[in-house]
Amino acid sequence: MMRELSLNVMDVAQNSVRAKASLVTITVDESDKDDFLQISIADDGCGMTEEQVQQVIDPFFTTRTTRKVGLGVPLFKLSAEQTGGSFEIKSKLNVGTTTTARYVKSHVDMTPLGDINDTVKILIQCNPDIDFVFTHTTDLGSFTLDTRELRAVLEGVSLDTPDVLEWISAYLKEQSQIIYGGADNQ
Repeated sequence: MMRELSLNVMDVAQNSVRAKASLVTITVDESDKDDFLQISIADDGCGMTEEQVQQVIDPFFTTRTTRKVGLGVPLFKLSAEQTGGSFEIKSKLNVGTTTTARYVKSHVDMTPLGDINDTVKILIQCNPDIDFVFTHTTDLGSFTLDTRELRAVLEGVSLDTPDVLEWISAYLKEQSQIIYGGADNQ
């Protein structure tokens, strides 16, 4: 089992990159009041058939040749379901894929979210030609980082430039502190 859900996000988002996505949307919605955490990763990649979706959920199937077993999606599914939550993949060929995991936050088997901000920054750093939209919502508010907006302001400066990555880190940290009520992360 992955020790942090942000690592599952990294794994699924890397699947989106491999699926030739140009836009990956990562949405984290959480509520202490309503006792849930929902993570959704959507892309405009090549998509999958229903048969391929079933294979992706199977822990003993992978399209990768470097590893015999693809555990990323099955572990993501298990982590949600073991809290009494749910898991869903919707995909359409040549349109894209959306993966959604919903958790019961108070469940004893709830895996911590982990450093989702760092995960998003690393995804942007490693895939500077792909656009990412990251939205994080809590009971106290919401914020969005959209690399398409950054590109418009940066006028050709690459997203993996150290100064840009430093700004992204600071922005994500500052916004997270606001939506967590001043607390430093989760």
